[in-house]
Amino acid sequence: MTATPHAIELVNAAAEACAEKLASETVAYDVSDVVGITDAYVLASAPNDRQVKAIVDEVEERLRKLGAKPVRREGDREARWVLLDFIDIVVHVQHAEERAYYRLEGLWKDCPKLELPEAVQRVNAERAKAGAAIEDAS
Repeated sequence: MTATPHAIELVNAAAEACAEKLASETVAYDVSDVVGITDAYVLASAPNDRQVKAIVDEVEERLRKLGAKPVRREGDREARWVLLDFIDIVVHVQHAEERAYYRLEGLWKDCPKLELPEAVQRVNAERAKAGAAIEDAS
């Protein structure tokens, strides 16, 4: 079984929303073969709580335009790790420190990575390059 076309549409919209708000390391996995309750997971990071909130708000707005509303939203108060459950997909927006600590990618490393839109890939590359430059300067 693979993610449905509707789930892929939601993944792409969520990833584009993340990119628009300059999330870093946005990735998506097709988990339909191993998780019975959803088709895909989207992961994105932000350097601070305010940006986590901005990304979450943009994801919700974009997906609402496609007729999807989250059935569950967790972690919004602290904005360190916000989970949005849209049934077909689940979006995790994490503070960069939480992302590094919990390493969710390790849970789904055997699941196929979904190819994200070009704009998302471009923002990922730009954010990675900026992060590397900051790391080199310190």
